[in-house]
Amino acid sequence: MSEPGGLQGSTLPVLEKPTQEDGPGPAAPADHRFWSARRVPAGVVAALLLVVAAAFLYDVAAVRAHRTAMAWRSGLARQLAERPLDDIWVLVGAGVAAALGLWLILLAVTPGLRGVLPMRRAHPDVRAGLDRDAAALVLRDRAMEVAGVQSVKVRAGRRKADVRALSHFRDLDDVHADLDAVLTDAIRGLGLVRPLALSVHVRRPAKKG
Repeated sequence: MSEPGGLQGSTLPVLEKPTQEDGPGPAAPADHRFWSARRVPAGVVAALLLVVAAAFLYDVAAVRAHRTAMAWRSGLARQLAERPLDDIWVLVGAGVAAALGLWLILLAVTPGLRGVLPMRRAHPDVRAGLDRDAAALVLRDRAMEVAGVQSVKVRAGRRKADVRALSHFRDLDDVHADLDAVLTDAIRGLGLVRPLALSVHVRRPAKKG
């Protein structure tokens, strides 16, 4: 959400240029979004796999060196051998593993980066995206230029821009019409692949006292 203020802290557009190995490639589809690197989930999974693999490798090496297997691995093997498949803990463990697997698959097949709005390509080798907060800031600044507008709050979503303005003079219908015209032109000027739908609400400031 954008509040009145300067440009400090605004987010610059995202630019992405394919590497030479990737080649220019075909033009992106109209609704193509930026993919998230998902570094945190990938790092957590990699760390967990590393710890588990290292523990098993150490224990196997110890057994090969004619040492006693670690108690946790012996206990785990015994539990897996003795517990029936319909045991509650077996079902719970299977459910947790399935949920984690589905979560990882979902992360792998979805783009992410919901906060970046794809922009139209001016050059076939360069993709650009505009942060939603930056888009909201642009729309707020344009809305504040309309006569009669005292303050504006703008929330830019993936598909719609919600604008709520306070007008301290002029007829509300006239202010609403001017905001519609100005913001429609501003959205067109953002150069987005999929222009945001516009929702404008205008009201009087609450009376004090």
